[in-house]
Amino acid sequence: MAYHQFIRRSRGWVALAGIVSGLAQAATDDIQEMPGSPAFESAVARTRDAETLKALTAEGQLLYQRERVKLDGYQYCSQAVAQAERGDLRESIKSASKALHVGQAQGNEDLVAVSKRDLAIAYSYAGELDRAEQYARESLGHQARNPQIVAGPAYKVLGDVATRRGKLPEAIAFYNQSFEAASDRFRPLVQLSLANAYIASGEAARARSEYDRITKPESSLAAMYQRGLGNLLIAEGKPAEALKAFEVASAAAAGPDAAYHKLWALEGMARSDLSLGNVSSARSRYIEAARQSEAIRSKFRSEEFKSGLFGDVQKIFEQAIVLSMDAGDIEGAWQLSERSRARALLDVVRERVAADSESSAAVSLKELLASLRKGETLVQFHSLDDRLLVWIVSDGKMEGRSLPLRSADLGAAVEAFRRSIFERRRTTVELADALHEKLLGPLALPADQRLIIVPHRGLHYLPFQALRTKDGYLIQRNPIAVVPSASVALQLAKRRFDASSKLVAFGNPANGAREDLPGAEREVQLISNLFPDRRVFFQRDASKARFREAAGAGRILHVAAHAEVDSIDPLHSRILLAAEGNDPGFLEAREVYAVDLKGVSLVTLSACESGLGRVARGDEIQGFTRSFLTAGASGLVVSLWPVADDSTELLMTKLYGELAKGSEAIDAMRSAQIAVLAQKKFAHPFFWAPFNLIGDWRLRTGG
Repeated sequence: MAYHQFIRRSRGWVALAGIVSGLAQAATDDIQEMPGSPAFESAVARTRDAETLKALTAEGQLLYQRERVKLDGYQYCSQAVAQAERGDLRESIKSASKALHVGQAQGNEDLVAVSKRDLAIAYSYAGELDRAEQYARESLGHQARNPQIVAGPAYKVLGDVATRRGKLPEAIAFYNQSFEAASDRFRPLVQLSLANAYIASGEAARARSEYDRITKPESSLAAMYQRGLGNLLIAEGKPAEALKAFEVASAAAAGPDAAYHKLWALEGMARSDLSLGNVSSARSRYIEAARQSEAIRSKFRSEEFKSGLFGDVQKIFEQAIVLSMDAGDIEGAWQLSERSRARALLDVVRERVAADSESSAAVSLKELLASLRKGETLVQFHSLDDRLLVWIVSDGKMEGRSLPLRSADLGAAVEAFRRSIFERRRTTVELADALHEKLLGPLALPADQRLIIVPHRGLHYLPFQALRTKDGYLIQRNPIAVVPSASVALQLAKRRFDASSKLVAFGNPANGAREDLPGAEREVQLISNLFPDRRVFFQRDASKARFREAAGAGRILHVAAHAEVDSIDPLHSRILLAAEGNDPGFLEAREVYAVDLKGVSLVTLSACESGLGRVARGDEIQGFTRSFLTAGASGLVVSLWPVADDSTELLMTKLYGELAKGSEAIDAMRSAQIAVLAQKKFAHPFFWAPFNLIGDWRLRTGG
């Protein structure tokens, strides 16, 4: 089947980082290849590079035209820099796009260069390395009035990209080019990055030489300078001196960011202790650093990206977890894993669940053991660079395991499995067998147990139900649900609802940005027949205004529409509802926070990849999942890849039929997936496995 034909039969198409409408069709006009083939990937890449800039320029023009007060192009650039440094990356890109439009409209080569520099910075902070590299290189191709303010940062971005890709010789070369091109004020920042790159590449002598020629940095860089010096001393084999350097850095920390600098000084002391062989002291410091980090971990720190240090609070938790596991403290390690997850989400969920919650601490093992019922097993993962940690909780006890699965290898295996499903390859079965053998085989989980899975890192993208055992697919062996963390799951499971099973549903919203979805409309019509008490909105009635007014009025909220994931800022991911007047109908994930859903037990997003928010190293559950749980919902059904209309229709009608009978959500989802799997034409996991049940696995909506 030609790829463009496949797209028309699927529920929408995901716009990752603003991919333009029609990209897939344009990429296949002159080739008939399935996704994954070299020819297809090459065509998509060429088209994407050519079209993304056009899309950004067009978006910038549209945004500029809507501005009531239009700014000078350079003012938009100033906005872009400020927004990037406080972490508003999508807004930063919008501001830079407006500047780009103004520069191109005016024929202002300098403004175009500066705006592309700002795009490069924003994409670099967002971790979109291909885009960051593209715009950094493009900015260097324009004639800037002051080359220092463009070339210095642009080469710096290229160095940061290379560093994050592990290409340290390339990074060092770019940092040297940045140093030569940069202003005097910018050079100390470049030198810190260069010294860090030398340290990372094992060239301590060259790092020392670089440090010795750094002029005294301004106050905003002083703390990083001292920490970098401690890192250098460790690299030079002088851990005792490094320990003193970090202690001095901690004592000298002052100002509004003092807690942040003290945290990283403490982390440096812990690493110094490890180098000195003081493992017990190192563990204590790491645990204390993890505790301190909880108060500041949500604050975006652009200084780390500026200097190329790329500080990562999760590394603190990981070291504390590893040292605790190595010391035999399995429960302590699990508690640290819990604390490293979605703290902000947990606290908000607690407010929605019970206003008189005793504290915001993560759940204790005693509470977890008391909450799990007979026949329920919680399997919690924590993926580290060199191993995979697993905690299995059931039957009144906890067991901890360490599997020899490197994070990079596990991520690659998950991606290969997902790609095989998406392309409906015959190799899917073999990959499902192999991944189960590595991931779950060693755990010897009993059949028919309810599995409540707490994923980590790339495992959020894995359809566990599609793994295969000797008895068939895992879903045929075990009911399965996914939860963001054990703490959040238990808070959600505490909610109680009355017997109401009122449905509010939105199907096939009329939005000219994407093609019509008659299958989605038919799906909602069939589902609605199961609910005598219902409010259903189709096409033009399925607007954002209607959503805000009606979404919280039922126990079940069902949305069958196009969805687009924003990989820059998942909270700008959007569901395409009906356009209305000047409102394009885009319901962004961040807007869902303002919708009162505390009376809703289950939200189903029957849309493309609705579950794929950004999976940050700390498992900050973002995008649609975080916003709907925060708004008050107890459970969600979300998709992991673009779904096909016909099989989705069957799955959803079966799911709601089971719920209407009074089945708990985890059993209803299992029955629905098995029902689709039993149809020969839908036997491939592509058709029956895209949806995950997230949150309260015991929720009921009828019966």
